[in-house]
Amino acid sequence: QVELVESGGGSVQAVGSLRLSCLVNGSTTTRLKLLMGWFRQAPGNEREAVAASDSDGNTDYADSVKGRFSVSLDNAKKTLYLQMNSLKPEDSGVYYCAATVSPPRTIQALGVMTSLKENLKADVGYWGKGTQVTVSS
Repeated sequence: QVELVESGGGSVQAVGSLRLSCLVNGSTTTRLKLLMGWFRQAPGNEREAVAASDSDGNTDYADSVKGRFSVSLDNAKKTLYLQMNSLKPEDSGVYYCAATVSPPRTIQALGVMTSLKENLKADVGYWGKGTQVTVSS
């Protein structure tokens, strides 16, 4: 069984920075490639994808965070990070970590973010419980 534990959320003023972490507890040994990502959900809004990475360091970002956020996956520490800079009030929400595995050829064909989203949509993967990020103007 795999458990994802997020940390690093909090309150910050606009243009400030936060770093989120997501630790993977449990075995992820597999011939398939590990995919992980961050999603966020603001009150009244649907959950949206923010950033994703595979175990080879290939990354993908939502247009709204490109140039401001950076995602990285430390395979040795089994930890996914999200460095968030130049934060805006619209970045506020609950941030969720997610993980799945996928064949390398699928990731190559669909891309990191789409592969992650498709697996999660099919309920093939894991979610963390979320961490709150609040950005004030």
